[in-house]
Amino acid sequence: MPRQVPRHHVRSWAREALRTLVLVAGVLGARATFADQYTVPSGSMEPTVQVADRVLVHKAAYGLRVPLSDVYLVRFAAPARGDVVVLASPENGQVLLKRVVAVGGDRVQVRGGALELNGVPVPVSGGPAPREQLGRRAHPLGLGHGGGPDLGPVTVPADQVLVMGDNRGNSHDGRAFGFVPRRTIYGRGVGIFLRAGRPTWQPL
Repeated sequence: MPRQVPRHHVRSWAREALRTLVLVAGVLGARATFADQYTVPSGSMEPTVQVADRVLVHKAAYGLRVPLSDVYLVRFAAPARGDVVVLASPENGQVLLKRVVAVGGDRVQVRGGALELNGVPVPVSGGPAPREQLGRRAHPLGLGHGGGPDLGPVTVPADQVLVMGDNRGNSHDGRAFGFVPRRTIYGRGVGIFLRAGRPTWQPL
């Protein structure tokens, strides 16, 4: 006759399994909701971000979502010009890292990789290492492959953004796939924490 497991052992095992499930769900939920990391697969954001860089992503920068969905529970500040964001490509859902160059209501034009917003050219410093002043800080601009496709002038719809790569002549971005809704943005890139296998910290 099979030996029966004492009932208190079953209850103890069930409590432990439940605690483990809650812990795993909490970790996965936090990763999906608050912070994550992204490994860069291409050179579209060079020279700012290089291939294989690991980027810390603040997933609650623009609001709190239902985990593993694009449904917002609470919205915070909207994506701003100059933000580096992780988003889902509207073409195939692939995760991309790009820079927000225009937001809802902006009249934007791109010529030779240079931006014009609402009739005003975005400042770019000269020299062999140009820097574009977009948003809070200037960032490097890659024009070694040319400026890439031109665009506009066109107005960005409300609650959408135009994203582009800093490597303007080697970036498949909003000039090809159009504007992206805010809900498709997973989070804001905070900084590069690993480059060439070595720890570093370079704010974005």
